[in-house]
Amino acid sequence: MTTSLSGTAKTEFNKLQKRLRRHAGQAIEEFNMIEDGDKVMVCLSGGADSYTMLHILQSLQKSAPITFDLVAVNLDQKQPGFPEHILPEYLDGLNVPYHIINRDTYSVVKSKIPEGKTTCGLCSRLRRGTLYAFAEDIGATKIALGHHKDDIVETMFLNMFYGSRLAAMPPKLLSDDGRNVVIRPLAYCREKDIKRFAEQMAFPIIPCNLCGSQKNLQRQNIKAMLAEWEKKNPSRIESIFTAMQNIAPSQMADTGLFNFKDLAMDRSGERKSYEHEDNQTIFSGNIPDPIDTDNDMVKIITI
Repeated sequence: MTTSLSGTAKTEFNKLQKRLRRHAGQAIEEFNMIEDGDKVMVCLSGGADSYTMLHILQSLQKSAPITFDLVAVNLDQKQPGFPEHILPEYLDGLNVPYHIINRDTYSVVKSKIPEGKTTCGLCSRLRRGTLYAFAEDIGATKIALGHHKDDIVETMFLNMFYGSRLAAMPPKLLSDDGRNVVIRPLAYCREKDIKRFAEQMAFPIIPCNLCGSQKNLQRQNIKAMLAEWEKKNPSRIESIFTAMQNIAPSQMADTGLFNFKDLAMDRSGERKSYEHEDNQTIFSGNIPDPIDTDNDMVKIITI
């Protein structure tokens, strides 16, 4: 896979691999994604993200201070022309148990979604339900998905622009019914790094023909917007993601997160000095009750 690399190219590849491994390890530690004795179901789609996730998790498994098992799972949604042989052949060469789930969600989506409409919503719900149920069947304690930092930021803007809510993909999620925990080990990894790594590793990429062939998808619009921002400011996505980790509910407008209605002043204690309080000029006019002019710090000019 990387045997042809030499010299500078090999050094750069090693740096890239270490960066991905470090970011994944940081996310796993900070969110306590994987615990001792876990059985992690690694969901493989055949894309660069999920291949990279499996590779990194296998690498971390060897050096982690805890013991955990990995099992790779692919959902074959019976898309026309889907190369069914690619993933089994690839996984046969790895030291990891795997399962291929066959479920014709493609026909369900096509029968329910009008031509030209976005299929992603229904497709993801059907896929999620299938994977949740299978995780229980095999006794998996964590479900690992390959979403990265760019995915998370894009999802936030999708929800803002098209769903009127401030939400994204959390690095760790408890399912609504409380029966499954979803983790995203690549939450701190950038898409550009993952793509470069996948190219160097020569992963057998399988495109998603069900939704990838649709034009003008909302996510593609958001991705283009963020790409344009990054041209002007290469750290823009990093800044946005950092902001998502530094939320101040009192500075937003959600009455469910912060009690704005019952805000009340309290002037009972001694007032702290305000910045530059001793250098004020106040212009006053038509004031019925004069303010305290004995304060030497305040110069009063009455008009």
